[in-house]
Amino acid sequence: MVRKPGVSTISKGNYLQGNVSGRLPSMGSSKEPAGQEKVVLKKKITLLRGVSIIIGTVIGAGIFISPKGVLRNTGTVGMSLVVWTVCGILSLFGALSYAELGTSIKKSGGHYTYILEVFGPLLAFVRVWVELLIIRPAATAVISLAFGRYILEPFFIHCEIPELAIKLITAVGITAVMVLNSMSVSWSARIQIFLTFCKLTAILIIIVPGVMQLIKGQTQHFKDAFSGRDASLMGLPLAFYYGMYAYAGWFYLNFVTEEVENPEKNVPLAICISMAIVTIGYVLTNVAYFTTISAEELLLSKAVAVTFSERLLGNFSLAVPIFVALSCFGSMNGGVFAVSRLFYVASREGHLPEILSMIHVHKHTPLPAVIVLHPLTMIMLFSGDLNSLLNFLSFARWLFIGLAVAGLIYLRYKRPDMHRPFKVPLFIPALFSFTCLFMVALSLYSDPFSTGIGFVITLTGVPAYYLFIIWDKKPKWFRKMSDKMTRTLQVLLEVVPEEDCHKE
Repeated sequence: MVRKPGVSTISKGNYLQGNVSGRLPSMGSSKEPAGQEKVVLKKKITLLRGVSIIIGTVIGAGIFISPKGVLRNTGTVGMSLVVWTVCGILSLFGALSYAELGTSIKKSGGHYTYILEVFGPLLAFVRVWVELLIIRPAATAVISLAFGRYILEPFFIHCEIPELAIKLITAVGITAVMVLNSMSVSWSARIQIFLTFCKLTAILIIIVPGVMQLIKGQTQHFKDAFSGRDASLMGLPLAFYYGMYAYAGWFYLNFVTEEVENPEKNVPLAICISMAIVTIGYVLTNVAYFTTISAEELLLSKAVAVTFSERLLGNFSLAVPIFVALSCFGSMNGGVFAVSRLFYVASREGHLPEILSMIHVHKHTPLPAVIVLHPLTMIMLFSGDLNSLLNFLSFARWLFIGLAVAGLIYLRYKRPDMHRPFKVPLFIPALFSFTCLFMVALSLYSDPFSTGIGFVITLTGVPAYYLFIIWDKKPKWFRKMSDKMTRTLQVLLEVVPEEDCHKE
């Protein structure tokens, strides 16, 4: 079912020329005129919209579920706040590196496209393979589990929430996100705007009472902030995984770089403004937690934001888990939307089954690229807990993000004359890529089971590449079966290649 690319996937500069067909509908786009074969994505993302895209994607489940993991693996309140600050700075460095990549390599696909350009088709295939099998299903499952727990909190105030109930309501939430992204691009965009407002509201509901507590002198939990259990060398990588997971999402602006007005100016500005707001917001949120909750109580809490709100907000605390759940739902929605584009681009390059580059005839949504995630996410949901899933996905995610940023350094020396509208000091990508790869290496020792599984599944991409992409002499029965399966799915899903869709 994976077709051979129509052109060589090894770039000779073609990806750097900005030859973007822009055939996949963007958020908020309308139906294209009949008979039009290619539509260039219009530059409709202003600086303000760019800031809202990054903040709306970054703020999700992480700030409400990661504080526990960061504190557990650092050992002290002070060290946990240091990790949150350092993770924000590192995320800014990574985002600035991606700003250079996105304004130099003008093609959709994010991590996949940059690795394809720098390292060639094998590593690019492995990247999209592990995204499909591990990263996106696990990330969606983690966010969705937080959604399920928080949405049920108001109904189980005085008792423990059954794990089965959390997973069942989580499955409903995942299905709703998949249906939404399959049915309408425009409705997905409208709902995302509303959910971004909910994210900021949830953060402010925690920060404002926390600041008031500080003004009142509630600083007892900050005394001897760095005394207690020392952070171990093996625990720090996991602490950074939790922190970096909360900041993850800054790279999604690179999926729409060609739609940004004046990208040379607005992409880096949007990144700097957004990451400054998110970093300050996250650190203040953690400070707010510790004005009311001790380190021991935070580690025992199943839902930190709910525990905090119950202590300070009285009856209004019932609104907090609802806002947090809506925030998680927004991240689920934005992540599925963005990654479906990645699968679409990889399919168009010949690295995924052809059906994933097809569009629904009437709804003009990448239906197959969206729903392919549903069964894999359900497997992740019912087969692992939240902590193991975080470690599971973090290994593969940060390995390839580190490689993509290392590719920026390679391009500086390999193609010194390449047009770079935005250029970062070389120490920024060097420090970021080294940190990512160092965390990945240490995590193999600190959590060998979860990261080892991720490593093994990543390696399976190598034989899969030679089996599905390189091997030309597949049996005749296999080719017939693949073609028949593709045609059957086309009929069932009512999808066609994009050019045919525009001719309807």
